[in-house]
Amino acid sequence: MHIPDGFLDAPTSIGTGLLAVGATALSLRQARRELGETGPVLAGLVACFIFAVQMVNFPVGAGTSGHLLGGALAAVLVGPWTGVLVMTTVLMVQALVFADGGLTALGANVTVMGVVGVVVGSLVVRGVLAVLPRRPASVVPAAALGGLLSVPAAALAFVVLYAVGGTAPIPLGTLTTAMLGWHLVIGVGEAVITAAVVSAVVASRPDLVHVARHLVPDLQLVDQDGHRTTVRADAPVGRGRARVTPGFAGGLLATSLLVGGGLSLLASSHPDGLEYVGERLGFGASATDSAAASSPLADYSLSLLGHGAVAAIAAGVIGVLLTLAVGVLLSSLAARATRGSRSSRAVDPHASGEAGDHRRSPAEVGATRRDG
Repeated sequence: MHIPDGFLDAPTSIGTGLLAVGATALSLRQARRELGETGPVLAGLVACFIFAVQMVNFPVGAGTSGHLLGGALAAVLVGPWTGVLVMTTVLMVQALVFADGGLTALGANVTVMGVVGVVVGSLVVRGVLAVLPRRPASVVPAAALGGLLSVPAAALAFVVLYAVGGTAPIPLGTLTTAMLGWHLVIGVGEAVITAAVVSAVVASRPDLVHVARHLVPDLQLVDQDGHRTTVRADAPVGRGRARVTPGFAGGLLATSLLVGGGLSLLASSHPDGLEYVGERLGFGASATDSAAASSPLADYSLSLLGHGAVAAIAAGVIGVLLTLAVGVLLSSLAARATRGSRSSRAVDPHASGEAGDHRRSPAEVGATRRDG
């Protein structure tokens, strides 16, 4: 659903650009707690994985294809704020290096896929988890539904932007029906891919899944006098950072390289949902070439190697590694604030009775309560 240059007028492009910059800046600030749980490496790995899977278009019928958007997947794995940073990373690399999505439309793409997709996916997941049993396995159906609904939500966001600043006169009702119809179908593919990935990670490392880390029952501790103390599963005390092991990182990176550098060769050549609707309704002709069209990696092919399979494989590998590097760098900028904020909030346990109680054993806390 990458919006090319030419679909939206200049004021709309500028407005969405400012909105995207603001959303990214806010996410850099708010992602501190999420990155404090797992660190920036996981965010970079998720970014390069989404980049790779987006290269694989799957057919959805009638000469149309779709691909993973990834907003719900990012929100589930690393949290909504970090998810916006992940999606911004992917879309920046695609637009600037691979000419996938227009440069003037980059703000619109970040808004549609990186903000709306993440926010809607995250809200749906949280809503579903509120009614399902409190256990990590519940994340899988919640993620599937979040992925399913995030795609038509992003499509509807495009319709809104086109209604504001579309460059060709298209009946709004016709555009809405076409975009929602096709992207509901594409959303089914999004749901399947999201559920499969989340299921695999939850099965092996649920502590690395943002929305699954705290989905365990609260622990009830009983001291020798029968006094009960509840230890919340999501309490930060005693829970260090979930470590991304070399094995897990290597496995996820290898999978990304395999998908981006190999399976992408099997991608459908049919136009995606937005391109198909544009061709059918007549506004596809308003698209213009991106200023990045002269990039040596444009259209996911390394021009130095020609335009065959080897060139495509090389482009996929370069894209995965580049997205990993940019994702880790962007997330590290937010993680630095985490360490500074954590240091400034440190409190001497002997300076406050309340802080001291926070570090005492349940039996000691119970004894204090009885004495009081």
